[in-house]
Amino acid sequence: MKKNKAVFLDRDGVLNKELGDYVCHPDDFKVLEHNFKPLKELQDRGYLLIVITNQGGVAKGWYSEETLALMHGELIKAYEANGIHLSDIYYCRHHPDYNGKCLCRKPGSLMLEKAAARFNVDISRSYFIGDNQRDMIAGEGAGVKGILIKSDQPIGEVLHLID
Repeated sequence: MKKNKAVFLDRDGVLNKELGDYVCHPDDFKVLEHNFKPLKELQDRGYLLIVITNQGGVAKGWYSEETLALMHGELIKAYEANGIHLSDIYYCRHHPDYNGKCLCRKPGSLMLEKAAARFNVDISRSYFIGDNQRDMIAGEGAGVKGILIKSDQPIGEVLHLID
């Protein structure tokens, strides 16, 4: 069976506007429209697009999983309206100050590993785009190449790093 290649994507600061802290309300959730074109290009080049995000605000009680689902629905809808399919969104709802340590929270690589197994991903041909060092550590732990960007930086500026 042929393996897929994937680009794993952090959420806040990569797919939606970074607010400096948690995005707690759907009204504050702003999709970064400058990334529609480059993500469509990656999809057209055969990459699966998979979101990997820490959402510790759930553990803190700052927003519910229902609110998180609304925000993720907005993300999916915005990207689908531009011809982009997000294969799935993996999130860790834990926070070490509230739940203790978990295996899924980045910089751990469990969410990437689960996604790679589910979607039959060839990790040697895959990437993780994130705006934080913990994203790079998680990608490295899963065996994918990390691409560190600044928060809200257009992904188009790093497309040349992806084969």
